[in-house]
Amino acid sequence: MAEIAIDPTLGPVLARTGDERAVLESFLDFHRATVTRKLRGLSDADARRRLVPSLTTLAGLVKHLTLVERNWFPYLLAPEPGDVCPTTEEEAAASFILDDADTVRSLLAGYERACDRSRAVAARFDLDHVVPHPQLGEVSLRWILTHMVEETARHAGHADILRELTDGSTGAV
Repeated sequence: MAEIAIDPTLGPVLARTGDERAVLESFLDFHRATVTRKLRGLSDADARRRLVPSLTTLAGLVKHLTLVERNWFPYLLAPEPGDVCPTTEEEAAASFILDDADTVRSLLAGYERACDRSRAVAARFDLDHVVPHPQLGEVSLRWILTHMVEETARHAGHADILRELTDGSTGAV
């Protein structure tokens, strides 16, 4: 796995050169960091505020992305005893629902742990490594990384809008 450069003011720096894996991983880490920056500095109440008709909140996005990280990396690539991967749309939608114990601090810590585990699991496999997916058939690690860039970037965009609606903050940082 390529070492990801970190700019203290911006977070991960996107790889502009390098192999395919380095570029994919840098884009994913950039979007992961964007999501966490959108939650940092908010009160628990602001992070839980529903600003759109759906259940989507800043805190709920991070909780959902934590599940997404677990589903696509550890559960698919290297499941451990007791790992259960939600497989229905209803189960995935439920990941936006917050518990009383969900705080900004706990959600960020859980997401960062999930991302660290995802990086460690992905590092064990080549991009061409293929695993069965319950709905999609076979998928490669290359496909998983590409999908995770798309999924995380999409939710980072949602987070950007929700943060702007919360306190006027905009941008990736």
